Amino acid sequence: MDKFGMHNQTENLFAKHPGTGHADTTRHQWLTNQHRDTLAHYVADDSMALFIAMVEGESVARTRSDMLQRMRQPCGPAPPAATGT
Repeated sequence: MDKFGMHNQTENLFAKHPGTGHADTTRHQWLTNQHRDTLAHYVADDSMALFIAMVEGESVARTRSDMLQRMRQPCGPAPPAATGT
C-alpha cells in the first residue's frame, strides 16, 4: 500500500469517527471527546446509570440529568490558544 492510500484510509477513519481526533487535535479537545463519550455511555446504559445513582444516593433521573449537564464542558473551558511569535 502506498502512502496516499494509507493517508486516504486514515482521513476516512477520522471523518467517520470524530472522537478519534486528527493531527491538529489538542489535548483538551481529545480529553473532552473522551469524557463526553464516557458520559454518553453512562446515560444510555440503564444498568450503569442505576449503579451510579445508587452509589451517589440520587434518583436515576437526577443522575442522568447531572451527567447531561456535565457534557457541556466536561474538562472545563478551553485553555487560551498559544500564539506564535
